[in-house]
Amino acid sequence: MVCGIDEAGRGPLAGPLVVAGAILKEPISGLDDSKRLSPKVRHALYERILERAHYHIVTIESSTIDNQGLSASIAHALRQIAARLEADRFIFDGNSSFGVEGIEPIVKADSTIPEVMAASILAKVTRDRIMCQLDRLYPQYGFCRHKGYGTKEHIEAIKRYGLSPIHRKCFRPKALEPNLLDLMEGDP
Repeated sequence: MVCGIDEAGRGPLAGPLVVAGAILKEPISGLDDSKRLSPKVRHALYERILERAHYHIVTIESSTIDNQGLSASIAHALRQIAARLEADRFIFDGNSSFGVEGIEPIVKADSTIPEVMAASILAKVTRDRIMCQLDRLYPQYGFCRHKGYGTKEHIEAIKRYGLSPIHRKCFRPKALEPNLLDLMEGDP
């Protein structure tokens, strides 16, 4: 039995990291890397995965990433998934197990292993939904459009409004370097 694991939100400037693990109870047609699927198809597959898989989803808030670091946050999520789901193999999409014993990293696993594809979809849809909810709290940033990634629109919003409570203060994009400390002091 294989548990596929993938994450969404490793690189954004704002919002949580979401790591999902999935064990398929039966095959699901149409699975693929979440980034290669349209939002409509992703959402339909998400519902099918919830019905046809054992899964566990871990959300790590931006403040935890700031305090513990990204690698430690990913390792924590991997340990949680391995503790909650029973499988013979735990395959994580990527090139590192982040020091977690029993995790087998495979590059591009989200393109080749159905369980990892399912985890990819669970993580992406969960995170996208969270970012759209956060967009209602902080509409000036446009989180529902760019999901917290460092787009031009997002960088301009940070310059104008400063950092919100959900921004990762440990991430320092070059576009903000000259005035990042001022932005951090002016947290809304």
